[in-house]
Amino acid sequence: MKALLVIDLQNAIVDLKDFQQELDNIESIIKDFKKDGAPVIFIRNIDDQETSPFYKKSASSELHPSLKGYADVVIEKKTPSAFYKTDLSNYLEDQNVDHLYITGFNTEFCCQFTAIAAFDRGYKVTFIEDATGTVNDDDVYEMKGLDIRDFVGTVLHWSNTVEVLDMEEYQEGIKS
Repeated sequence: MKALLVIDLQNAIVDLKDFQQELDNIESIIKDFKKDGAPVIFIRNIDDQETSPFYKKSASSELHPSLKGYADVVIEKKTPSAFYKTDLSNYLEDQNVDHLYITGFNTEFCCQFTAIAAFDRGYKVTFIEDATGTVNDDDVYEMKGLDIRDFVGTVLHWSNTVEVLDMEEYQEGIKS
């Protein structure tokens, strides 16, 4: 069975930039999963430090209201990997999931770490490149012209372990 992970779709991230295209893509995928009766799992990054934007009791750490109503379950994490010291593996096992689709934020951190951790645990992994987003840009990494999503997608694709699709490829796949 397949399941969708929606990673860190939280106010602290989504409110920093115009992520409307990413949100639209994620919502489209969520609707496909809902139609198929497949689990939609939201991952929420939390922190115990009151100064953090992900402080577990702050509004900024809450799931973004635009899509949070779609969550079948919410798993909280404290590291980039949605698997590390969480109940995600147990939930997936209980649901007989063997194929994970990755969407959410930030592409180069939590989405990438979770995709690799999922593969390491034996899951088939599909990373939907343009259904991820990041608050970072080429200036942060001091690499002019860097397209972070494309770079991460390319690295994962070249690994020959993670399937990487863009929305068009994903939509073609569900039609066939």
